[in-house]
Amino acid sequence: MDPPERKQYSQERPCITSSVLYIDSGNISHHNPGVKSRMGITSDTARKRIAYITIALVILSLAYLAGQGFRSRRQVAPPDLAGGLERDNRQLGEADLERLFPDIVLRAKKGDEKLIALTFDDGPDDVYTPAVLDVLQQKQVRATFFLIGNRVEKYPEVTRRIVEEGHLIGNHTYTHPNTGKPLGEQLRTELERTEAALAAFGVSPSYLFRPPYGALTAPAALEVANMGYRLALWSVDSLDWRGLTKEEVLNNVLPHIAPGRVILQHSAGGPGEDLSGSVLALPEIIDHLKQQGYTVVTMDEMFPASN
Repeated sequence: MDPPERKQYSQERPCITSSVLYIDSGNISHHNPGVKSRMGITSDTARKRIAYITIALVILSLAYLAGQGFRSRRQVAPPDLAGGLERDNRQLGEADLERLFPDIVLRAKKGDEKLIALTFDDGPDDVYTPAVLDVLQQKQVRATFFLIGNRVEKYPEVTRRIVEEGHLIGNHTYTHPNTGKPLGEQLRTELERTEAALAAFGVSPSYLFRPPYGALTAPAALEVANMGYRLALWSVDSLDWRGLTKEEVLNNVLPHIAPGRVILQHSAGGPGEDLSGSVLALPEIIDHLKQQGYTVVTMDEMFPASN
């Protein structure tokens, strides 16, 4: 490509080798009277330029002094925040995470294609997870399971069944800590230990991470993104963890069905949590989706990773 055409100047380059500018008591004169014609600078022009430079220097000086004073005031620090800085501790829910990190957060696929993703958290166990798998097998649909590493190790047969029946597995940490609080290196360890537990079953990392409780600090979101993970959240919450009845779960899910939505249910819970209403609602949810022309897909099918 040819270089851009340079603008041509008709005036002669100024010669300053033989001129000396004198400033005395406000009078400006040239030792060489011929400089005026070659440089085109009059006494009035020189005075204006000096005035502009003086004003600029005054403004810069005032700005510098003001900045110094502001920084000096900030050096008198207030008492420490007992819980730490807001930016390090603020819990970000799914809507906040999507707004702040749109490139890595997966909540709903845009467009009108009638796809739905069924997702199940906190498994495996030996009660609810097998019951969920029975329904999925009967209805011939595949889902995405976000598994906890230490439960993968405790229930190897159930984990193996999830794998063999073709479901997608995402990372839900190793011990299910509260990721809405700063964890530091613990979060990396949680993810790596879970991937190691899944690797024993021949599962390659999906690089889909669902934070426990759907909460994550901003530094933690950046950390998992640097590890290559995307945040697999949801757009329809069954709230089944509350021990709801089948009818209550259906009321939380069916009215919110729309193209590209991700439904959250649980395939296991904590001690004493009753998920029987969620399991009973699942066949009706799937039947409703099929009747409405939806295709149930896994999250990697709904949100293909860009190379």
